[in-house]
Amino acid sequence: MSKARYDVAGIGNAIVDVLARIQDDLIAKLDMQKGAMMLIDEPRAEAIYGAMTQTVEISGGSAANTIVGCGMLGLAPGFIGKVKNDPLGHTFSHGIKAAGVHFPTRLAEDGPATARSFILVTPDGERTMNTYLGAAQLLSPEDVDEDTIANAGVTYLEGYLWDPPPAKQAFLKAATIAHGAGRRVALTLSDSFCVDRYRDEFLQLLRDKVVDIVFANESELKSLYQTSDFATALDALRADARLAVVTRGEEGALAAEGNELVSVPAFPVARVVDTTGAGDLFASGFLAGLARGLGHEASLGLGALCAAEIISHMGARPEADLKSLAAENGFQL
Repeated sequence: MSKARYDVAGIGNAIVDVLARIQDDLIAKLDMQKGAMMLIDEPRAEAIYGAMTQTVEISGGSAANTIVGCGMLGLAPGFIGKVKNDPLGHTFSHGIKAAGVHFPTRLAEDGPATARSFILVTPDGERTMNTYLGAAQLLSPEDVDEDTIANAGVTYLEGYLWDPPPAKQAFLKAATIAHGAGRRVALTLSDSFCVDRYRDEFLQLLRDKVVDIVFANESELKSLYQTSDFATALDALRADARLAVVTRGEEGALAAEGNELVSVPAFPVARVVDTTGAGDLFASGFLAGLARGLGHEASLGLGALCAAEIISHMGARPEADLKSLAAENGFQL
């Protein structure tokens, strides 16, 4: 197996985030479920946008956030995701390339507009997401750049993108290319509602070893195995996954591989401002540790540190220099 040119390559929804601070009553007024991610159509997107004030627009998308975080930690990253040749598409493309990420995907010339996610943040820091997927749904097997995937140490797949059938085929093509090159494949479950829709398919990906590494939070894990008992769900995941990484919010995170089970506490943060991107940046830290051979405990700790940085401010892209922050806290990358 040749040395990986890219430490990690992500495949996911290419989205521009539209963020706003709101009060809880607007959640009810807009008939949303607080803390959930809901898929919406274009008319619904326009209605939500009209109700938002003082918005901030930032290139985002779950896997893209993770990949940008990996780059900030000193990794060589790549990303595959579909945007349209429109203003927001150029915003996304410019932003991810400016972050040092290899982005080989061609922009769509027709069809739906570039995707955008409306992220409403309440005073408690909880985020409620309503996402118009637009052009992101057009990702197909033809968009999977074989050279990028074959030369990436880990291919990181975003569960949110399992909705459109062509994207599923893109995932499977990427996994086949990665494994054919002796690389590893990771999947983030993304959201408990996503797990509810595709539980059997996600389990099959794990059991068939299409996926080597799975990232989940506690609610996604419980949803996957349809149990309210964390220990029961974790035991089931350990039986299915080669490497399982689970975040538990204030209770920290754990990793399980074979007979090994390690856990770390959450990294302390003075004030939770916005939880948007916490899981995404946790994955950045863990993947960086994995790429640099730090071991599971240190990789979890680095993930916790990155998650703490992201929840201390608005938005899902880091404001601090992550590599310097890691060094200051004893992580040698």
